[in-house]
Amino acid sequence: MTTEAGLLLVDKPAGATSHDIVLRVRRRLGVRRVGHTGTLDPFATGLLLSLVGSFTRLADLYHGLPKSYDATMALGRETDTDDLTGMTVSEDAAWRELDAEAIRASLAAREGVGRQVPSAYSARRAGGERAYAVARRGERPTLDAREVAIHEIAVTEIDLPRVRFRASVSTGTYVRALARDIGRDLGPGAHLTELRRTAIGPFGVDEATSPDAAAEAVAAASTAWRSGMAALPWVWRRELNDGERDEVRHGRSVERGEVLPPPGSARDSGEGIANPVALYASDDLLAIAEERDGRLHPKKVFAA
Repeated sequence: MTTEAGLLLVDKPAGATSHDIVLRVRRRLGVRRVGHTGTLDPFATGLLLSLVGSFTRLADLYHGLPKSYDATMALGRETDTDDLTGMTVSEDAAWRELDAEAIRASLAAREGVGRQVPSAYSARRAGGERAYAVARRGERPTLDAREVAIHEIAVTEIDLPRVRFRASVSTGTYVRALARDIGRDLGPGAHLTELRRTAIGPFGVDEATSPDAAAEAVAAASTAWRSGMAALPWVWRRELNDGERDEVRHGRSVERGEVLPPPGSARDSGEGIANPVALYASDDLLAIAEERDGRLHPKKVFAA
């Protein structure tokens, strides 16, 4: 791996699309291959994981990480987008009659595994098209409810009609749809007015850099820039010797050997090995492998 391959933690400003951020990072670093691991709406801010160079091949490893947010919803109005950018579809002044206890209980009731209908203006597919494309034609997309997990949700401030809350959710969960559903639970409806992503898995926005300071972050090896194994702190790992390194370089499997859990995890955590397994030497990522029949089979090789 080189300094042109790794993970950059970016703090996305409001008003920019996730694709805008990718273009800005690409220009700042002078690297063609740049991607991200999870879209943020233009009005939202916060953590965007930007994959640089050959690390773009690892996007699938990041997609399943849980995400944490600080959010604000306004009770009493629903919009067609479930957020502040949409048109009003209903209004109800009954929010004036709600008390803090009822609001906190409604949020708490959403914690756990449940089903969620994505927002009409989302990237989910409806009849072969993106839902937002159907909605922009003035039609209502038909979207099936999907299983999501709300790991934690709690009110942080109530200033009616606004309610601020934090939430940790599974991938695929729409926080604006969560606000919509809580509003319906309470009666008067709601829409999301602010959203800031504070964490993705083990990565926090407090370690991130602005997109325009990407080159400086990489040059200084700041906490925003993770190369090699530092970019995969939650993945099981196996260190290779010189002979095994040559085998992996040519795409050949190696013995299972001693596969270690992520740093900070108990050696006997989990049931067996959680695929995938990162193969490394001197903290450089050489390959992503899959354990099969007592051997580690390289699936993506990065060694030169």
